[in-house]
Amino acid sequence: VSAPAGSAPLPAGGAVREDGRSSASGWGVSGKPPRRFWEGKKQEGVRRWLSSHNHHPLGGVGVCIVVSLEIKADAHVRGYVGEKIKLKCTFRSTSSVTDKLTIDWTYRPPSSSRTESIFHYQSFQYPTTAGTFRDRISWVGDVYKGDASISISDPTIRDNGTFSCAVKNPPDVHHNIPLTELTVTERGFGTMLSSVALLSILVFIPSAAVVVLLLVRMGRKSAGLKKRGKSGYKKSSIEVSDDTDQDEDGCMARLCVRCAECLDSDSEEIY
Repeated sequence: VSAPAGSAPLPAGGAVREDGRSSASGWGVSGKPPRRFWEGKKQEGVRRWLSSHNHHPLGGVGVCIVVSLEIKADAHVRGYVGEKIKLKCTFRSTSSVTDKLTIDWTYRPPSSSRTESIFHYQSFQYPTTAGTFRDRISWVGDVYKGDASISISDPTIRDNGTFSCAVKNPPDVHHNIPLTELTVTERGFGTMLSSVALLSILVFIPSAAVVVLLLVRMGRKSAGLKKRGKSGYKKSSIEVSDDTDQDEDGCMARLCVRCAECLDSDSEEIY
């Protein structure tokens, strides 16, 4: 049995075992290398590849680090015609906020693949100055609190569609892009009726209750006076003394007024 080219030759008189392998080199009778030969070659190839990448800061291992952002937004938002609507968007970044941070809001109408940029932020606010959202987009977020929300004033049914919020804070630039479906409708009669009913509960019903209580109290008082008059009710000594004190107070007041008039008349006669 001869060894393959490039391998150590079998020594003279090398014996072959019963399992077909040479006791000197480990080659089989068929001349094919055993499995451990290929495993050794594989390990040697890996060692060579690592040695050629020793300049990598991670010790020769080629690793691609991807930093990402986490962005959240409401999946569905419902609004009413003429009433301001807030589109909420929040983000969380592993890097500090810098002047390189950018925020972009886009709009896609229903049953359409065309997207429209409606808001851009980079240190300053840049709402759209054209299209259906002209002068109707306002910034209500705070980048230092991870808030990238905007609001739409005077919304109409034509504003229905899909809105997307994209945030980049280098080196955090890879992220998901959440979508928000906006539905604007007219306020129905039932909604208006419920608002009126709530106002009635909060304002008119407590006022009516106070008026009813006052009327009941006055009615009870008048009924008690009538009952006393019919039954020949006599005042107690305390009530009589109270009435006497009141009469005396009235007499004293009238006397003081009379004295003042007399003094005035005397002074006129002197002059």
